[in-house]
This record gives sequence, structure tokens and C-alpha cells, in this order.
Amino acid sequence: MTPNDVLDEFRSAGALLEGHFILSSGLHSPVFLQKMFVFQDPVRTERVCRALAEKIREAFGSVDYVVSPAVGGIVPGYETARHLGCKAIFVERENGAFALRRGFTIPEGARVVMVEDIVTTGLSSRECLASLREHPGTILGAACLIDRSGGKADLGVPLVSLVQLDIPAYAPDQLPPDLAALPAVKPGSRNLKS
Repeated sequence: MTPNDVLDEFRSAGALLEGHFILSSGLHSPVFLQKMFVFQDPVRTERVCRALAEKIREAFGSVDYVVSPAVGGIVPGYETARHLGCKAIFVERENGAFALRRGFTIPEGARVVMVEDIVTTGLSSRECLASLREHPGTILGAACLIDRSGGKADLGVPLVSLVQLDIPAYAPDQLPPDLAALPAVKPGSRNLKS
């Protein structure tokens, strides 16, 4: 899939939204990628995650485990792992920090890739990767459907994505007047209680 093909999947699903959004990072943006509109369609999800699996295979070779941060990364992590022929597990917040729960483990020598849905600042990805460093296994890198940082997010490991976009995001006290004039909506999942 080309980057335009991926963006067409988001557009066709009604997942490329414009307005005033508060992102999971706390930043404000005129564009929100509502990936759950993509993920509600198994056929569409299969297409984009198969393409991500191909990019992962090209970049990192064989993979034993895909690990994703809950909640947003679970669906793309699972579907990407299915195409890689490997296990899919996820981290969840426990006392405010990501941790493997539910009896999930990463064995010694396992080749691990962290898979996210959307990367903006990379905070959730870095937190996920930090939790994985507490376990045996080799972290090969990270992957996401859309990198909205335009390649600027530093995860501390190589990051592959299907699309790189440079979508503006602003601190709450630095909003441009046209964005500040719109009511803000917070559609993300970072503050869900587990």
C-alpha cells in the first residue's frame, strides 16, 4: 500500500476528522485520526495491517512477538501479528505505568516489535518500550500505521510507518486563534481506567 492508499482507507472510513481535538498527549490539533472507524471494519483493518506487517518484515526480519499498548494498539497489534505469524500481546496501565499483565511473558531470545496505531509525540510508545526492557527478549524496533510527527518522534528504536504526516499539534497555551475559537473534543483513550 502506498501512503495515499492508507490515507484513502482512513478517508473512506470517515476516520480523518477536522475540528479542534485534544490528543492523548494533551496537545491540541485541527486534525484527528479516529482509527477505531478503520478498525470497526475487519476487511479494511486486514488490508492496512497486512501492509504494516510487510514493512516490519522488510525492516526487521522475522518477529516472535508483537507487543502493543492498550487500548488503541490492541487491534492493529493483533492483526499485524497475524500476518507476521507471531504472538500478539499487550501492555496495560498498572499504577499509572505500562506493564505486561494477564500472565503475558516474553521469553529469552524472543524477537519483539512494538506496534502502535498512531504516533504523535511518541510518549505512549516510549512508555511501552520502557516496560518491555524489563523483560528478556530483543526489541527490534517499533511500527505504526501513521506517524503524525512527520518522523520527528524519537522512540529510542527504529520506527517504521505506513504514512508519515506532519500534522500540527499545539500546547494548550499556544493555540492559533482559529483553533481556539472552536470547541475542543477529547476522543482519545489514554485516561481510561483499567
